[in-house]
Amino acid sequence: MSTATPPKPLRFDLQIIASWIPAGSTVLDLGCGDGELLEYLREHKRVAGTGIELREERVARAIQRGLPVLQGDIGAELADYPDGAFDTVILSQTLQQVYQPAELIRELLRVGRRGIVSFPNFSHWSVRAQLLVTGYAPKNAQLPYEWYNTPNIRVITLRDFRKFMRELGVPVLREVAIVSHARDRRGRVIHRLTDLRATYGIFMIGR
Repeated sequence: MSTATPPKPLRFDLQIIASWIPAGSTVLDLGCGDGELLEYLREHKRVAGTGIELREERVARAIQRGLPVLQGDIGAELADYPDGAFDTVILSQTLQQVYQPAELIRELLRVGRRGIVSFPNFSHWSVRAQLLVTGYAPKNAQLPYEWYNTPNIRVITLRDFRKFMRELGVPVLREVAIVSHARDRRGRVIHRLTDLRATYGIFMIGR
């Protein structure tokens, strides 16, 4: 009798993203971490995936999984790819750490036919309430850092991102708002009062 531990399900936001990826397609995952999503896509959807990750220890874990992951800055590495090299380029929970988001979005859609972008929603009701009641920079499960040690250089709301895409002339092809914590394997999609209730937004964008 086998005693092997079954694999953990994907983080909930990554489950949503994976469901949007066509089987047999090509994917570039920017800020791919240890390759959890790429491994899932390879094993369950026969996707040919590549990743770029800045942190060396995460790259090492991804390579141990047998994944083709490069160590480096995503903005610099994207320049090496030709136009239309991938069906989908993923930027999951990384946009808030990017110095030049407009340039990155343009490059993302140069090398990919479409992009999938997700980020923590800074207009969640708990963030608004903390700032109103305490006067301090808000912290929660999605944004757990103090203002002085956070890797996030900007905060984003769902409305901000929609407006940003309009200004760039980039169509939003699909949008989902979810309630989930950063490492949660479970969550739910919400459809009402999303700007107040969503912990994360996930957007598919195209040319």
